[in-house]
Amino acid sequence: MIGGGKNAFIGAVHRIAANMDGLIELVCGALSSNPATAKESGLALFLPEDRIYGSYKEMIEKESQLPDDKRMDFVAIVTPNHVHFEPAMLALEKGFHVVIDKPMTFSLDEAKQLQKKVKETGLLLCLTHTYSGYPMVKQARQMVKEGAFGKIRKIYVEYPQGWLSRLSEKDGSKQAEWRTDPSRSGKSGCMGDIGTHAAHLAEYISCLQIKQLCADLTIFVEGRALDDDGNVLLRFDNGATGVLFASQVAAGEENALKIRIYGENGGLEWSQMEPNTLLVKWLDQPTQVYRAGMGYLSSYAKHNTRTPGGHPEGYLEAFANLYRNFALAVAARLDGTVPSPEVLDFPSAADGVRGMAFVENVVKSNESPEKWTFFRID
Repeated sequence: MIGGGKNAFIGAVHRIAANMDGLIELVCGALSSNPATAKESGLALFLPEDRIYGSYKEMIEKESQLPDDKRMDFVAIVTPNHVHFEPAMLALEKGFHVVIDKPMTFSLDEAKQLQKKVKETGLLLCLTHTYSGYPMVKQARQMVKEGAFGKIRKIYVEYPQGWLSRLSEKDGSKQAEWRTDPSRSGKSGCMGDIGTHAAHLAEYISCLQIKQLCADLTIFVEGRALDDDGNVLLRFDNGATGVLFASQVAAGEENALKIRIYGENGGLEWSQMEPNTLLVKWLDQPTQVYRAGMGYLSSYAKHNTRTPGGHPEGYLEAFANLYRNFALAVAARLDGTVPSPEVLDFPSAADGVRGMAFVENVVKSNESPEKWTFFRID
């Protein structure tokens, strides 16, 4: 693991997720840019002292020199956005698979370089868009993919939070501090942090891609350097239209990610704060309630479910599904076997490129006098 040391929120989440199914063992780490903190963090996690490293460069170099049966199999990068690209590139160059927190890189150019390196090496990269790991999100995608709703016409996705309603970055909040800092977070605050989740979820479930967008970003909290609220009109490649809004100043909201998708024959609704339920709505039938853990679900939903119906599976389990699928895919590589399609269903470098393109196109649209901006990656 790179990053995720003492007092780091997302590092602990990654470790819990990776450990949930007993497939992954943390064997080494460069857990902080501060060597003393890195060592303290490694000892607290019971890592051997000779595999607690003072920098990611030292770790990747020394691990690459170990025998195949001793060295790490992949690296998890859980640092702020500006420290994603270089360790990921170095890991791939040295022959290691990569798990990386979203957004994949600091800029679109870096994302494209990283995708190119993944293709060159043939190695695996998993991008932790957590919400694509939920069983009922998998179910929703499969129903759309199988044509249950006919041609998709409308997509609404929203992600309101309230935790940045005040100038928390000036009050000692480390999470707020780096997320609102352009030098560490990138061109966008709210849209880069949670808008990318909403955009990925919309594309993932609908099996469509954003073709055009019209964005309006706002900084509501005085003294903040990056957007804390945004609204985006969307046009998709099949002609469907949509609305995406993300806000971190929706005071009183927690993590109210919600998506609704409508086709010719019906639609669906899923909420991250009620993750075991998928509402399926029909033009000429009563609304159906699909629940996680039930026998009528798709193979993709079942593959990503651990408990019987009625037992809540939430954020940590969804995160763990990404790690489990990635671990099974890496194990298949090592064993020379072919993983199932369900195993390979995790976000990739291609998703990372689209995520960074979303951020840069949203910022461009917000700054443009034109109503619509074509979604460009080149």
